[in-house]
Amino acid sequence: MKKEDNRLEKSEAFDWKAEIISWIKIIIAAAVIAFVLNNFIIANSKVPSGSMENTIMTGDRVIGSRLSYRFSDPKRGDIVIFHFPDDPTGTIYYVKRIIGLPGDTVDIIDGKVYLNGSETPLDESYIREPMDPEPPARFEVPEDSYFMMGDNRNFSADARRWENKYVKRDKIIAKVLFRYYPGIGKIE
Repeated sequence: MKKEDNRLEKSEAFDWKAEIISWIKIIIAAAVIAFVLNNFIIANSKVPSGSMENTIMTGDRVIGSRLSYRFSDPKRGDIVIFHFPDDPTGTIYYVKRIIGLPGDTVDIIDGKVYLNGSETPLDESYIREPMDPEPPARFEVPEDSYFMMGDNRNFSADARRWENKYVKRDKIIAKVLFRYYPGIGKIE
């Protein structure tokens, strides 16, 4: 009987210090993983306005890949998360579609977008509604920069309205891949 009592005492002995250290290790590991994911692999953004409707709705939360442009350049039509060029603090993120690539000339005439002197407007099946005509505008995209527009052109505070019209390559954070709230869906 004495042997059984001794084993029972050993199994009941609990090392609180070891348990607390174990939990601290788990919490630190989770924090490190979250930090690495959020700063080097993915970008998370909430879209506060209707400037990208119907592609991305007001209040949607999206995930972007920070790795998308590590080995390739952004492409026309990509939806990206970037630092707003008119924000000197660099803390405001915008989500828009790339329309003009480095070296492009973007002309907006009678509510249509023309690239590099083309007589045919850009095919933009993703825009919410035809753009209201506005005075003709020409944008010459500098090297290492991009020209961004929202899909809801009539209600988008995009590059047409910014003081600094172009987004530098190093200010693009991620390519938007999917929406995860309020529902899950791929973004194109």
